This record gives sequence, structure tokens and C-alpha cells, in this order.
Amino acid sequence: MLQVGLASYVGLSLPQVLRAEQQRRTLPARADACLIIFLNGGPSHLDMWDPKPLAPAEIRGEFRPIPTSVPGVHFSEHLPKLARQMHRCTLIRSMHHSVNNAHAAAVYCALTGHDRGEIGGGARPDDHPCIGAVAGRQRPPQTAMPAHVLLPFITKEGAGGPPQPGFFAGWLGKHYDPFVILKDPNAPDFGLPELTFGPDITPQRLDQRRRLIDQLLQGQSRLAPTDLDTARLRAYELLTSPALREAVRLDREPVKLRDAYGRNIYGQSILLARRLLEAGTRVVCMSWAPDANATWDTHGSNFVKLKRELLPQLDAAVSTLLEDLAARGRLERTLVAVLGDFGRTPRINGNNAGRDHWNFCYSVLLAGGGIRAGYVHGASDKIGARPSLHPVTPADLIATIYTCLGIPPDLELYDRLQRPLVVCPWGNPISAILS
Repeated sequence: MLQVGLASYVGLSLPQVLRAEQQRRTLPARADACLIIFLNGGPSHLDMWDPKPLAPAEIRGEFRPIPTSVPGVHFSEHLPKLARQMHRCTLIRSMHHSVNNAHAAAVYCALTGHDRGEIGGGARPDDHPCIGAVAGRQRPPQTAMPAHVLLPFITKEGAGGPPQPGFFAGWLGKHYDPFVILKDPNAPDFGLPELTFGPDITPQRLDQRRRLIDQLLQGQSRLAPTDLDTARLRAYELLTSPALREAVRLDREPVKLRDAYGRNIYGQSILLARRLLEAGTRVVCMSWAPDANATWDTHGSNFVKLKRELLPQLDAAVSTLLEDLAARGRLERTLVAVLGDFGRTPRINGNNAGRDHWNFCYSVLLAGGGIRAGYVHGASDKIGARPSLHPVTPADLIATIYTCLGIPPDLELYDRLQRPLVVCPWGNPISAILS
């Protein structure tokens, strides 16, 4: 009562006090950082994590299963390095959702836990926020680093289409949108010139400009900072932050380690993500496609694309990441999530042996950051068509990630119109996979 009385005295009402208490809610954090490796387009669970060697040929496909470091658990033969890391991971084989098979709706559901109730469309300002936006809001970095980074693409909903939903802050406001890195980290001249002062600007001159703007704004009566104020402060912090400039210096890494991650845009993006998280960024989302149809959307030539390009790159990058984080003593506090928007059809189609969209059953790989090691959660049926044990929804997965980051999934935040909205109301943390 004293707290409420004092708050009323200084101009805060009881609803505002209760709102502040709600937004301060926290959980014990198992992870300090999170890397989401999003296999945009829908990776084939049957040809990666959940092989069905006893199924008919038109279902089991061309790849052989190989043993992993966990007895009785098998991966595709084209994931040999990652198979040796399974003892560090949890594999969920019973993911499913009922969202339309269009990429935009499924991507949005996979990354936020919400169903937008539509077939497609681009990102909108009233979308529910992504994990990085909420984490940046509730657990801002302790250093002058962006809270949330998206790289190396703003993935389009089809070539030339709008940006996919699920990667942005939505109703939390644009100042919680990710810091976006769109340059290829594998390029010899990779860097972020926007973080470099021009030839006529010194740190002292920049500081003088900042103080001048502050003085000009002092006469304006404001109850709260605007989005422009927040963006301006964030820009100054990043421009004057040596931590961010150092984090993007991939040339600091040993050549042998860079080679192990893979000398391609995705392998080097994952290495860059590790450096950003080490420097203090809370969440990095790496979207593995310039557009929804470019990589993992294997309607045609599924086995050719997986064998020649996609699986070798994924195998090298993720296995090296897990080894690297473990060697640096960071895996325990860094959550790694490898997921997609859905899986692929059990039955192979006639388009040069492709597989089509399949949201009724797929797989997700998790490691570190409070996740149980060497464990398989759930199972699919004999042909990988439906969950047969412990079905898991995207909302359950998102709730689990929030829990690992110390954020209650039922946290209530307020949009720009001061409407209360729950971050992830539909999901329940998967207690069986938490360590």
C-alpha cells in the first residue's frame, strides 16, 4: 500500500504500477544468449534427422542412416560431423502445426508461436514480436552491442516479394527491430563501413554534435522518449562501440577454424554470430535463404540439392559451432536452435525426386543453454507423416526458448496503443528437454 501510495503521489496510477510489476517478471535464466539457425523453406526431416530405412523406397529416399554419438539414434549419411555431436543435443522428432503450408504463415508461426491466420503476406507492424525483440526488451545487453541481430538476409516471401514476417519487433515498436547485417561475411572485403567515421568526423566532433542535439531538445516538453530519440541514442552507442567493430572482424579468427565452419555465406555467418554473442548480443537469427524458395524448399531435386550443397554446409557449420562453443566454455550458457518452418512430404514427388511442404510432422535440433544433452524427444510414425509420441507445437518450442532465456512465456507487454498482449500465450515449455 505504501508503494501504491507513493506511486500515486508521483503521478503513477495503480494500473501503471501493476503493469510495471508485470513487465519486471523474470525467471532464472539458463542461457545468456541464443543463436537461431533458421533453415528457411522447410528442411526434409526424413533425409536429415529422422530417417525411415524400413519404409518403402518412395518414402525412405536415397540416403542411408548412420549412427550418432547417442546409441540408437541415427542421422542421414550426409550429416556425419553433426552425428558425432548428438551427445550435446536434444532432437525433437514430433514437431507439427496446423498453419497453412504457405511459407510466410509457417515462418511466422515457427519464429513467434502465433498463427497470423492467413495464407501469406509480408511483415506488418501489428505482428507479434520475434524472440530477439522480446529478449532485447527484457534482457538488454550489458555492453554497447545490438540486442538482436539478423543476418545475412532479410528473407523475401519468394524472389522479389515482401520481407517475411516473424523476424521483426512488430507491435513492440521499430526500435526493437534487429540490427541487420546484409553483407557476405565470406567476402574478402567483409566489414561494416557504416560503423566507421567519415574522414572529416572524429569521435570528439561526433560527441559535440550529440550534445548540441541534446541541448536543442531540452526545451521540448516530453513525458517519454520517442522512437526517434531511442533510435538516435542507439545509433550513437553503436558508432562509438569498439565491441561491435571488433566483433565483425572475422579476420581475427584462425584460418583453420574459418575453413571448418565452411567458406560460404552461411558457415561464415554462423561464425560471425558466435562472435556477436560473445561480445554481448542476446539473440542472433541466421536465415538460411535470400528468399523462401531459394534453398531448403526442395520441391524438385531434393536429394541432389541436399547431397551436393545444403547438408555438407549445414554439417560443417553447426558441428564446428558446437565444438567451438564447448571448447570456449560457452555452450552451457548459449542456446543453439536449428529449425525450419515445416518438413517435407513423406512421399517423394515426380519432380526429379522432390518433396513438397509438410507441416504435420518435422524435426528440430537444440543444444546448450539449459537444454538436455543426448536426448530424443517425441517420435514420428513409420513414414514420418505424423507425431506418434509427445507432439510439440511451435508455440511450445518458443515458450521453451523464452524459459531458457529467463523470460516467462506468459509475460504481458504493451503495444504502442497501450494494449496488453501476452508474448506466447499458446505454448507450454517442454520440461522434459530442460536440463
